Parts: sequence; structure tokens; C-alpha cells
Amino acid sequence: MLSERIVTDVLLAALSTGGDFAEIFMEDTYNTSISMIDGKVEQGVNGRDYGVGIRIYQGFRSVYAYTNNTSRENLMKVALEAAAALAGSRQVQSIVLNRMCVEKFNPVRLEPQRVGQKEKVEVMKRAHNAAANFHEQISQVAITYLDVDQSVFIANSEGLMVDDRRIRTRLGINAVASKGNEKQSAFRGPGRHMGFELYEQIDVEEIARDAAQSAVTMVNADYAPSGKYPVIIDNEFGGVIFHEACGHGLEATSVAKGASVFAGKLGQKVASEIVTAVDDGSIPNAWGSQNIDDEGFKTRRNVLIENGILKGYMIDRLNGRRMGMEPTGNSRRQSYKYAPTSRMTNTFICAGESTKEEIIANTEYALFARRMGGGSVNPATGEFNFAVAEGYIVRNGKIEKPVRGATLIGKGSDVLLKIDMVGSNLATGQGMCGSLSGSIPADVGQPTIRVTEMTVGGRKEAE
Repeated sequence: MLSERIVTDVLLAALSTGGDFAEIFMEDTYNTSISMIDGKVEQGVNGRDYGVGIRIYQGFRSVYAYTNNTSRENLMKVALEAAAALAGSRQVQSIVLNRMCVEKFNPVRLEPQRVGQKEKVEVMKRAHNAAANFHEQISQVAITYLDVDQSVFIANSEGLMVDDRRIRTRLGINAVASKGNEKQSAFRGPGRHMGFELYEQIDVEEIARDAAQSAVTMVNADYAPSGKYPVIIDNEFGGVIFHEACGHGLEATSVAKGASVFAGKLGQKVASEIVTAVDDGSIPNAWGSQNIDDEGFKTRRNVLIENGILKGYMIDRLNGRRMGMEPTGNSRRQSYKYAPTSRMTNTFICAGESTKEEIIANTEYALFARRMGGGSVNPATGEFNFAVAEGYIVRNGKIEKPVRGATLIGKGSDVLLKIDMVGSNLATGQGMCGSLSGSIPADVGQPTIRVTEMTVGGRKEAE
């Protein structure tokens, strides 16, 4: 994307006032977004994001600047202006760049840019028809299509020079069911780090019908009981609680500042001994995967918790300096407009030995959270409040009836210690995660788990 001569000159300029590390991040991204409501295309947008970010370190201090003017003259100007924020006189005489070869483990067969708009809309229509025709109570269906083709180039003063290409495709399905003045919605959002071949691998109609079924079930459900009692959280997007309430606390972004309940606890028990949790950005074609992170480190499998013991954190370069620990391939950013920091990729609780059926059969009374919704979390404490998008009451080892309006309230570190059964049915769900470095694609996941006690918010007392 940039010549080696320009890259070297810009890096040297960035280090001209005493910085001890400089980095260039360049991207060229094409994206397509199409929205459909009730079978009609409402909007179609094709966009391009192009620019360069320049970052400089001096010890634990960091300066970041960006521009979309990539001429040599402007890049030198931006680098010198960023360097001016640091005081010093250390001069680096030369930088030798070495191109790194990247192992490609996210193959793409059908590049979205080579697929016509008509074919993309046809997929959306299939999803719409399946959801809209599922039941007479379905009152609205909204479909969104997204594809992103991002090319990145990374170079730094340690001599790294590497480029990568990331292609992601996703479909969003939102079904609304109505009953009188009551409305309930359900969302599904399958996505992968792959091209248009995604729609050969997933059953769009089945996923759409599943969303419609959830909406219809919930609009006809009674309200959930409140109180403290066991909760069974299903697999796939159920992992959003671990992601939000625990995962963010395991990112060096918060650990390095001591703003995490997991800071300083390596080697200590932080969860039930049947809980092992992993962040793995190297899973082929997974939504949150990348060949390299946004600092050029290879992504990898990082064991966070093993049999209840805290084993590691997710670490970027700057916070690794502060912690005296090596980066783990978890540095990510939304675009060149953001400085990177430690972020999750594909984060999940690993499969256990129980089946989902065994967990339910061995439960006298509980809330079964089949689908989780949105919520809020205090990342410093792990305290959370999450809505249950689709819930059921389990009584005497059987699913008794659907319930709506439930919320789960608690603290992530407490929940980890109260997990007493872990299923064998690991599955993941796709989402967008927001933090200091913007919004990024991330997989959440887990098998079905049982928590011995949680605070459940509802509209009536538990029976």
C-alpha cells in the first residue's frame, strides 16, 4: 500500500522527539449494507473507509494521530505533529523492514464484491418470507445484509511489515410478533469471517423461522417470576454474559489499570472447577477471527480460565508493557481512526460433560434462559443486568411454560463460582462489541450451563 521508503521515513519522523516505538496502520475497506422491511428494500449503501493511523510510544505514554491523505508530504507532517507531543531528543538513524508472511486460515471462495446486488437481496427475501409466513401474529420482519472487505497494512519501528485481508459477511433477522397492544421481537444474526459462500453453509429459512417462533412464543407468554433461584442459560448467545461480565475484565485494557476484579489473580481460583474459558482468534472462518491482530501479532488460542483457575489475560502491546507481559494477539480496532487496545475475538466457555437434557432433567425448579438479550455491565466490578429474550420455567425436570420479561442481575465473578453443571453442546453467536477502540465483530459462546442461584427480575414472586 505504501512504499518501503515512505514507511521508513514516516517511522523515523515519528521517533524524532524521543519516542521508543512507532507504528503505521493503513486500511482500505469496502462495505455493503442493505436493509429490508416487510419485504421491501429500504436502503442500500456501499462505502469505503481509507486512511492511515500513526502511533508513537514513549515508555507508557502513547500518542495517536490519523489521516485519510496518504501522500508522503502529509504523512510526514502528521508523524512530526504527533511526535511533537513527546519531549526528547533521541534520534533513530535507521529502520530495517522485514516483510512477515501471514498464514491464511480464513479462506474466502466467493468475494462479496463479485456478487451482484440481486443475489444479496434474494437471500434477504428468503429470510423475510420464512419469518413473515411463520405465523399470523408476525406483524413485521426486518432484514439487514452486511459484507465487509478490509485490507490492512502494518509496519513498525521494530522492523515488522505485514499486510492482511479480512472479509466478513452477516445477515440480521428481526421478527416482531403482535397480540393486541403487546409486541415482542426476536433477533438472529449469523455471520462468519468468509465470503458469500456463508449462505451455502447456513439455512437462512430455518434461522428466520426460529426468530419468528421466539417472537410468537414470547408474545403469548406469562410474565417471569422474580426472586433468587437457579438459572439454566442455554448455549450460543447465552455466552454474552461471560463476554460482558467477565471477558472485559480479562482484557489488559482494564487489568493493567487495576480496574478489574481479575487483576492480580493469576493462578487463583476464580470459577467453578468445571469451568474452562478460552479466547481464540485463530478459529478458521469464525466471526471474530483474524490471521493477525491489528498490531501484526498472529492470533492464537488463549486459555483464560482452566478448571476454575485464572491462567491468563488478553493483552495488547502497550498494556503488555505496563504489566510486564507479552502480547497475546488480541489487539483490535474498528478502523484506522482508532488506536488499538486489547479486545476479545471468539470468547467462550468450553464444553463440559453433561447433556442439555441431563441438566434440565436434574433441575427441580429454575428459569431456563434460551436466548439472551441486551444489558448493561460495570466493567470494573463485573456487575450486570441482562434481559432474557426468550425464557421458560423448568419444574420437576421438565420445561413447563414460556415466560417473558425476565432480567438476570448479578456479578460475573460470582456467577462463575456458582456454575454447577456444564453441557457438552458448545455453540457460538455473533455480535458487535464496543469498547475504547470502537465496535468490532466478536463471537460469544458456551454450552448450556446451570447456575445454582441468581437474582431474577420479573413481575411476580417465584412460586
